[in-house]
Amino acid sequence: MFQLRSAALAAALLFLPTGLSPAFAATPDEMINRPAAKLQGLDKITARTSTFTIKVGETRALGSLRITLRACRENPPIEPPESAAFLEVVEIKPGEQAEPVFSGWMFASSPALSAMEHAIYDVWVLGCAEQ
Repeated sequence: MFQLRSAALAAALLFLPTGLSPAFAATPDEMINRPAAKLQGLDKITARTSTFTIKVGETRALGSLRITLRACRENPPIEPPESAAFLEVVEIKPGEQAEPVFSGWMFASSPALSAMEHAIYDVWVLGCAEQ
């Protein structure tokens, strides 16, 4: 029974997306802090994309959204490539109070793992930056 469970666990680990295997992924403490992140946004109505760099602590506008970068970390060079950014996104509507849209970590290698749900805009992380 133990051998069957070990074999099943080993098989399951083979099918995890790159960077998510607990045996090979760096822990957050081992990741390197970076001062900025490169993000990409999509306006689904106009089909226009915009790529921009945002510094930690800075807030940038994308249409009615206000995106604040709280942290950006990446794996050390000896680990599989991975960048993760902690974003806070609020929507500003005229005459209304700001509404939180997203708060959490987004991963460059797996954008769907922690995606922002919005009817008009998509935002995803391309990687960390030195700027």
